[in-house]
Amino acid sequence: MFRERQQQDAYAPFKMGVQSYSMRKMGLEAMLRATRELGLRYIEAFMAHLPYFTAPDKWGELRQTVAKSGVEVLAYGVVSFGADEKPSRTIFEFAHAMGIPVITADPAPESFRYLPRLCEEFKIRVAIHNHGPGTRYDTIRSVEEALRGQPESIGACIDTAHFLRSGEDPVEAARRFGKRVHAVHLKDVKERTRYTLLGQGDLNMVEFLRVLRRIEFQGCLALEYEENADNPLPDLRACLEAVRTALRRV
Repeated sequence: MFRERQQQDAYAPFKMGVQSYSMRKMGLEAMLRATRELGLRYIEAFMAHLPYFTAPDKWGELRQTVAKSGVEVLAYGVVSFGADEKPSRTIFEFAHAMGIPVITADPAPESFRYLPRLCEEFKIRVAIHNHGPGTRYDTIRSVEEALRGQPESIGACIDTAHFLRSGEDPVEAARRFGKRVHAVHLKDVKERTRYTLLGQGDLNMVEFLRVLRRIEFQGCLALEYEENADNPLPDLRACLEAVRTALRRV
């Protein structure tokens, strides 16, 4: 317990976690064990690990499996919300049953007709995920426009590498979104094209973390590394070391 606390304290004041997509070739239990081996207690869950389309009578079993591992799911996604409320309601019902407070999403404009109501009903926040050049939410401005007129329960998931790929500054995104930052995907890219280990690309991680601390970000600081799906743990450890190094300067 003392060692575990030391490991988490190394990331204070943040809830350092991992986007489970980084370990997408592992099954659920293997991914949860690996998360603990990394010294982490938090994840944003990818759908293949926690499928919302599983029969509802199996949801309790999934929640038990996660609870027994000692891992806490702070976010879920990335999912799509379309014009039809019914499939979106199922995602909210699943997140509520699993005790997940944030859903990261690519919401179609038509979905804002019902999303605020579902957020209020289930007490779950939605974080709009930017997904790189040419996508619906590829710039800071496109996310801001989507947030305009929406309740605080609808905010942003800052994917640092995807903003860099779009020629945008993730630090500026955090400043402008402020308290509306509900989730973070922490990853790095070099010259807008080549994904790298954290600290080896163009992300100003120290300043980004400073802004997150200033806005009192409370969500999952989710490390996401996609480049070595067959053997992700060594690279994830290297990325976490870069986070700890950056935090010593924050």
